[in-house]
Amino acid sequence: MSSSRLLVVVRDRAAVRRYSPRTTQAYVQWIVRYVRWNGLRHPASLSGVEVRDFLTYLARERNVAASTQNQALAALQFLYRDVLEQPLGEVSGLAPARRPVHLPNVLSREGVQRVLACLSGVPLLMAQLLYGSGLRLQECCQLRVKDVDFDRGELRVRRGKGDRDRVTVLPAAVGVPLRAHLARVRAVMGRRAARGGGFVALPGALDRKIPRASQQWGWCWVFPAAREYWHDESLSRRTHHIHPTVAQRAVAEAGRRSGVGQRVGCHTFRHSFATHLLESGADIRTVQELLGHRDVKTTMLYTHVLNRGGLGVRSPLDVGR
Repeated sequence: MSSSRLLVVVRDRAAVRRYSPRTTQAYVQWIVRYVRWNGLRHPASLSGVEVRDFLTYLARERNVAASTQNQALAALQFLYRDVLEQPLGEVSGLAPARRPVHLPNVLSREGVQRVLACLSGVPLLMAQLLYGSGLRLQECCQLRVKDVDFDRGELRVRRGKGDRDRVTVLPAAVGVPLRAHLARVRAVMGRRAARGGGFVALPGALDRKIPRASQQWGWCWVFPAAREYWHDESLSRRTHHIHPTVAQRAVAEAGRRSGVGQRVGCHTFRHSFATHLLESGADIRTVQELLGHRDVKTTMLYTHVLNRGGLGVRSPLDVGR
């Protein structure tokens, strides 16, 4: 196939394999970098040796993390296996890099409150859900009104990481501010609908199955973007969910202002959620379900950052105190 059509086929094959938009975007970016690094030569004329050399360049000269190197390898394997139909042969150096095990960055309960005290508005409400419900940032951004159950105190996460659904807790502390926020969102969406907009994107083929659902209140984003955009296919003005960088920048600035002395990001709240639940005596299987981990071994990582250590032991220096 021609170079101009290559990326079109990459996106088509990724859609057939049900890859998420973020995975597809990452794979396209790695393929573009690989082609440019090889002097714009077509990948069909290259082989596993060039792939190995590219990965070596990333590791030695760009000093990328092991996970980044593995993502690049996965993208190129997908390119040769599923797009060019020329699977990479046996070439030394093409095995996934060994990922080091890092302990998660966890704040104390007091540290969490100090960071939250430096936030306000929508970023504060999002951070409260990240910590109080253990959400990933993208899951928080993509929350829809129908997935918030105030009566049962639950949040339903749809199509989370790995395209899996789950149910997690809705903290009672956000009940009043979240209701007030949704009232403001409903007024905004109502005004947009009155002007001929107010549509939201629907998953899968629901646009065809339920034509009016894109303007129904239940399908609206809990955290909509401040502006609408024009959607060419539906010939309508749509509202996207809030961009993750809104919360990322606010949380990073709040972490600096709080003086907690640690690097604070949105995912820090999720780590703190899991650790504090385990400190409170929650069952690790329950925490696994709330976090949406496929394997309990992933959740067990948090037992190593508890206040008294993973085995609940006391330091010999503290004995007798």
